[in-house]
Amino acid sequence: MEKTIIVTGASRGIGHATALRFHESGWRVITVSREPPPGACPWSIGRSHILLDLSDLDTIGRCVELMREMLDEGELHALVNNAGTSPKGPGGSRLNSLDTDIATWQSMYNTNFYAPLLLTRGFARELAKARGAVVNLTSIAGSRVHPFAGSAYATSKAALAALTRELAFDLAPAGVRVNAIAPGEIDTAILSPGTPQIVERDVPMHRLGTTAEVADLIWFLCSPQASYITGAEIPINGGQHV
Repeated sequence: MEKTIIVTGASRGIGHATALRFHESGWRVITVSREPPPGACPWSIGRSHILLDLSDLDTIGRCVELMREMLDEGELHALVNNAGTSPKGPGGSRLNSLDTDIATWQSMYNTNFYAPLLLTRGFARELAKARGAVVNLTSIAGSRVHPFAGSAYATSKAALAALTRELAFDLAPAGVRVNAIAPGEIDTAILSPGTPQIVERDVPMHRLGTTAEVADLIWFLCSPQASYITGAEIPINGGQHV
């Protein structure tokens, strides 16, 4: 039977690369993002994409019901909670913990933390039926102060790392594995000015990571080869954390 994956934040960057990686491997891909996917994507046609702003928590329950109807045999083999938001100040400056307004904090937590929680809970039954896997995208900013990632973003990703462990513990009896990936500096369209200096100074491999490399790690965590891995947060950052 064809396996099915749901990928959030799939219109660009890591999410788009992940959707392509699984599609090319024969999986059925259902995508969620607040922007339409590129028109050439197979899932941009028909009923395989949901336009949704995950900062609006009231709509997530309805979105789960819509996607549930798309699942064959009521099974979901993988859920990738990739969608995230990281607003910047003027000129790309970092939003600190003292001055950032609470509305920005709440919106960021809705997308980066509560949406993965609600989606994983919403599909728990379908994941259990397939003995599936969940992968949450955290960040190197969740474990260290980053020059560009603001306080609300960093703490939301740290909270998501803790949630990953909790969900792994709670879902293990159902045969569902939950892991996280913490990217460092990855070559996407939303790199901040000054990233080349960070790469040269702080990344021992002296290069950006690629979205394809992150997608390959997500693929591994959803594969049978990772069948005894759960509750882990795996860095992918060229040694930036050492």
